[in-house]
Amino acid sequence: MTSPHDKLAVTLAVNGRDYRIAVEPRRSLADALREDCGLTGTHLGCEHGYCGACTVLVDGVPVRACLMLAVQAHGRPIRTVEGLAGDGPLHPLQEAFRDEHGLQCGFCTPGFLMLAAGVLEREPDIGDEALREILSANLCRCTGYQNIVKAVRAAARRIKEAAGRG
Repeated sequence: MTSPHDKLAVTLAVNGRDYRIAVEPRRSLADALREDCGLTGTHLGCEHGYCGACTVLVDGVPVRACLMLAVQAHGRPIRTVEGLAGDGPLHPLQEAFRDEHGLQCGFCTPGFLMLAAGVLEREPDIGDEALREILSANLCRCTGYQNIVKAVRAAARRIKEAAGRG
């Protein structure tokens, strides 16, 4: 019989790199990313799945890393904000958030970037109403959301232009 304190071997495939770690079964993906993998771009806000600051992509889908257990992510591709640009230039979303003033304090920004990346990769021509609905899933106490929406729209245009669909 195993104890909830027994550690399990887990491989987190984050941003194209494997992290072999040992975690308690109850450890959240957010805590594992931050503390075991050293990827602190994933922010912890409410730790109840409400605020969205911890949003990452798992299998290309936005998930709340505070609600997912690290063992559930074993071997699945995970993308964090650190993986948006990699070692290259800024991702179009990062550029657009900067250019369109889509951030103020920046605490919620990684979650918004990953939520928007997941959305734009699946639905690059998403309509305004649907985009606003999706973005309303994350909380921001500083910006009033207008510039976040403008930034995601600008990034969508940049991504289309880069792909030759603009």
